Parts: sequence; structure tokens; C-alpha cells
Amino acid sequence: MAENNENNEEILFPQDEVDVSPVEEQEVTEAVAEEMTSEPDPVEEMEKKYLALYAEYENFRKRTAREKEKLYQDAVADVTSQWLTLLDNIARAVESTKNADENSVESIVAGIELLSKQADDVLDKIGVTVIEADRGTKFDPNLHEAVMHVEDESLGEQEIARVFQKGYIYKEQVIRHSVVQVAN
Repeated sequence: MAENNENNEEILFPQDEVDVSPVEEQEVTEAVAEEMTSEPDPVEEMEKKYLALYAEYENFRKRTAREKEKLYQDAVADVTSQWLTLLDNIARAVESTKNADENSVESIVAGIELLSKQADDVLDKIGVTVIEADRGTKFDPNLHEAVMHVEDESLGEQEIARVFQKGYIYKEQVIRHSVVQVAN
């Protein structure tokens, strides 16, 4: 049964039968399906954005890990190449001492001093410096490690009396503390 509303439009109720041809029914179904697919689902859009962002992050993470490994490899290769010359010279010095006699002690000492100088030069090239720990230097627990204490009137309170082992620092990072004897 059909009624008319205020605007004189015919209102159909479910019990009313409307004659629709199969072609019209298919067209309406296709139109509704197209309308449903043409409006993107916000949840699906967010999921796609999330997956794209996640993939981009994973690629970034893997790329930075590779770059970090490459930088480390390059640094090791650079430092090693700088030490190889020193190692070659040490091998030559060892070989030459095998044939040395008692008169060549001075030349052996001079050769060892040259090797020490060469090692210091390599450290300077890579930015590693010796921590200052001369006699009379004020003891700093951030840079020095005290292993002995001595009373010495010629030195002030908490001053270094003797250095047992040099310390090294790279930029602001202590590589090895200076091992020292502290006075008073």
C-alpha cells in the first residue's frame, strides 16, 4: 500500500511490490557496489599508511646499520694501515738485533727510540694524545689511576710523583688512565 507525504511524493512500504526489471535491478546493484568501493575505507587507508611507514623505517634501519658497519670497517682499515709501517720496522729491528754484537747496543737503543717516536706519530695522526702526567702535575682521578702513595716534601698535596704507565685520551674519551704514584 502506498501513501503520499506532505510533498505529495509517493512512499512505498516493504509490503508494496514494485515492478523492477532484472536489468534495472543489476544496474542498481552495480551502482551501489561502485559507490561502496569508490569511497575509501579510512581504516584501510590508515593501515596502508602504517605499512608504508613501517617499511620505510625498516629500510632506514637496515641502511643505517650497513652504513655504521662500513664506517667501522673503514676506520679499522685506516688505523691498521697506519700501524703496519711501524710493525714492519719492529720486525726489521728484531731481525737486526739477532746479528748484533756488544758494540751495537747504542744503535739498537737509537732504533727503539725511533720506533717509539713513530708510534707516537701514528697516535697523533689518529687523534689520540698522551694524558699529561709529569712529575708535579695535579692528580685528577678522571685521568689518572693512583696505585701508590709516597711522602715527598718537594711535591704538594695530591701531585704526581712518578708515572708507571702513560695514559691516552681520544677527544674527551679516556682510552687508558695514566698509572701514577701520588705524593702526600
